Amino acid sequence: MAAGKKTDQQSRERLYLLDGMALAYRAYFSFMGRPLLNSKGENTSAIYGFVNTLMKILNEDKPEHIAVVFDTKQPTFRHLMYPAYKATRQKMPEDLASQLDKLKEVVKAFNVPTVEIPGYEADDVMGTLARRAEREGLATFLVTGDKDFMQLISPLIRMYKPGKQGEDWESLDEDAVMRKFGVRPDRVIDVLAITGDASDNVPGVRGIGDKTAIPLVREFGSLESILKKVDEIPQKGVREKLKAHAEEALLSKKLVTIDINVPLSIDLHHLSAKPKDVARLRKLYEELEFRSLLAKLSTETPSSETDVEIEPAKPTYATIETDPHTYHVVSTNKEFAKFLGVLKKAPLFSFDTETTGTNPLRAGLVGLSFSMKAGEAWYVPVARYERHDGEDNRAEAPDLFSRPAAEKGAASRMKKPARSQSGPIEEEGIPLEEIRKSIGPILSDSDIKKIGQNIKYDTLVMATHGMQVNGIVSDTMIANYLLRPDAQHNLDSLAMEHLNYRMISYDELTGTGKNRKELREIPIHLVADYSGQDADITLRLSNILREKLKRENLLTLHDEVEIPLISVLAEMEARGVSIDVEFLSDLSKELERILENLTNEISTMAGEKFNLNSTQQLSKILFEKLKLSVVRKTKTGYSTDVAVLETLRHEHPIVEQLLEYRQLQKLKSTYVDTLPSLVNPGTGRVHTSFNQTVASTGRLSSSDPNLQNIPIRTEIGQRIRQAFIPGSREYLILSADYSQIELRIMAHVSGDDALRTAFQEGEDIHTTTAAKVFGVAPGEVTKELRRRAKEINFGIMYGIGPFGLSSRLDIPQSEAKDIIAKYFERFPKVKQYISDTITAARQAGYVTTLLGRRRYFPDIKSNNFSVRSNAERQAINMPIQGTAADMIKLAMIRIHQGIRKKKLRAFMLLQVHDELVFEIHRSDLKKAKK
Repeated sequence: MAAGKKTDQQSRERLYLLDGMALAYRAYFSFMGRPLLNSKGENTSAIYGFVNTLMKILNEDKPEHIAVVFDTKQPTFRHLMYPAYKATRQKMPEDLASQLDKLKEVVKAFNVPTVEIPGYEADDVMGTLARRAEREGLATFLVTGDKDFMQLISPLIRMYKPGKQGEDWESLDEDAVMRKFGVRPDRVIDVLAITGDASDNVPGVRGIGDKTAIPLVREFGSLESILKKVDEIPQKGVREKLKAHAEEALLSKKLVTIDINVPLSIDLHHLSAKPKDVARLRKLYEELEFRSLLAKLSTETPSSETDVEIEPAKPTYATIETDPHTYHVVSTNKEFAKFLGVLKKAPLFSFDTETTGTNPLRAGLVGLSFSMKAGEAWYVPVARYERHDGEDNRAEAPDLFSRPAAEKGAASRMKKPARSQSGPIEEEGIPLEEIRKSIGPILSDSDIKKIGQNIKYDTLVMATHGMQVNGIVSDTMIANYLLRPDAQHNLDSLAMEHLNYRMISYDELTGTGKNRKELREIPIHLVADYSGQDADITLRLSNILREKLKRENLLTLHDEVEIPLISVLAEMEARGVSIDVEFLSDLSKELERILENLTNEISTMAGEKFNLNSTQQLSKILFEKLKLSVVRKTKTGYSTDVAVLETLRHEHPIVEQLLEYRQLQKLKSTYVDTLPSLVNPGTGRVHTSFNQTVASTGRLSSSDPNLQNIPIRTEIGQRIRQAFIPGSREYLILSADYSQIELRIMAHVSGDDALRTAFQEGEDIHTTTAAKVFGVAPGEVTKELRRRAKEINFGIMYGIGPFGLSSRLDIPQSEAKDIIAKYFERFPKVKQYISDTITAARQAGYVTTLLGRRRYFPDIKSNNFSVRSNAERQAINMPIQGTAADMIKLAMIRIHQGIRKKKLRAFMLLQVHDELVFEIHRSDLKKAKK
């Protein structure tokens, strides 16, 4: 139920109290995977998310009274009572803290009241206001995700909990608290007092969690009552823990109890939103670069409490309704002929496909749109047809790009409905065979230039329907990625950023949820507007982005690396890779036995059986029973993630076994058990997607499935790789990789004579380093010394310090410091390179690869040492790793061209960073190797 919909119980005035900091944190972390950054590199995620929350409440719920409540920096009574209160909480991320002042400015521009009371937390202020509103008969909604607020819920007070992205908000009443927390609202504080709160460093009773505390509170009532009747508790361990930590529990209850008697001189009825200051908001949105919010703001008419008529704000962006354009729908055979005449004469055009799904190898083709000049587009609907992936594609899909057009793909044998030659296309569309015959040769003509947005997808779609796309000269998604790797690259975002144009969204066209329609169910003229706009805007963007690439000296990288790579990747994805399903099935059973044995061994070490996959159960074993060092606490208890276990590796043999268990279980679930289910029934192969616009360093990433993360140095990783097999006995799998590419690049960019000489004279660089650093002759370097030298080479190259190196090598920091000093004595220009790179990054705000690829570092000047150090390490890494990525891409392009030129029966299947994997016909193996 939406909070704003009034039931009989709620037919009264409503007060909405927003927990400012909780909502800001929530918004910030919801964008952690891909933060919102403006052109200055400033993080704006918290403000953007908060504004959307505030707008939802104001526009949908329309509350009579509202206020945003913030914490202050002054210590509260809880800090005075218990100095360790919140002492373990991690410091607020600097790029979140930097947003708070601007966030408050935005709230003020909305004319929404804000409340801050020095010496009191927002919880206490909200609790006091809520209870006061309750006495006056107002319904209060506490907008927060903090479970502590459950203690305040009553018939007139609810929690209004924002949902995660794409999820509905949740309105929590007394019954919901019982369902979620297991006790009535007035007993929430008793449960919290016993369990404590790791995030706020509230001690509670060590060793007692929710599963024990909730039944105790249900049976005995308050904490005081439990302590009074503690001897009646049957479990001896629980009795002893409660007795031993009674004082901490009583203190904890005081700490978790929200103070509802904060001295406030606030009239609740004055807490209401006034008409927003549109001019101020517009200025703030422009400064923050919130183009989508600017678009929404421009469509709103400011409200006023007076009778003065206010002229609606004029849109500050273009839309399909306001932008001059001509989008043709090819609705007759005559129009189709006219369209072909225009298309054939065009030296360059952008095009876009409309399909039935997102998998390009399995999606049906609904329509095609083309734009030959800005402001004009043509939409060609495709007649319905039936696909038979299973029988038609199996033999042919891997060779989609290497056969003559007449033989290509299942599309050549797709069933087509009968169509009247005189019938209107509006009802049926152009038959696929006719499109292939008329448009196919134009798409394959290399002299006619093509532009697209994520054009690899369209290339694959056309390939599966018997048409090859040649002559690709630009991709707006890739162009924007080169300009700003950390930005958003979808077409809607690009249109707003570069053209100030708001596009029709896919959801606006099709609807959402239960109301979503398939494209073929939507009138063709609406689909034509949507698709024609995509082609038109892509064409317009390509000109703007090309100028920006030229200005930033990124045009060569775009034209000679990223764009030629599109066709290479499309062929790789279409080819796919065969896997030995039977081998993986046997391996899965073997791993099941190994995991079972590991489980038994771990249980024996723990002295009891427990669920290894339960964080709570595992943390009790490690930190309460075995008394291992607590590395990090979370809101729910002690962290047991891989980083924590790595830190504890030498404290107890059980940790080593747990790490082994985790790794095997992950590989089993991610690859061994999953890969067989991902085999495409039409090709009999697994098809990954290679992404050019994800990694900031320029590296390719692999997804659906990710085939780059299979570990190569572990036995189980090598076993999994054995499952990748040639598609027939006539073919073999060939793997080729660069030798120590990143160290070689370091030798080049640093100009270090010793490092260059080592490579030029064919020395084993890790052996050479070991001999120098550890003071032994090269012939006396053991495998272990070489392994440690390898850690040193790569670690120091990427800015590792004594602490990091000591952790990697398991040696004292003093020894690690000496090793680093000796390394820089051996390779002095490496140290100079590191220093120069950090200085350059601070001055320019970015670093580049040898081919000019950029990565920006807004945190390089941060006052936070940890944040700044991380940015410095990434800045040192980028020119090396990014140049390696550029080199492997160039290699892929040239190898692909060489294979075609020599007409070899060889196919590039996978790229795993500095390794390429091929499928090669036995008779061509010798030529292909060369």
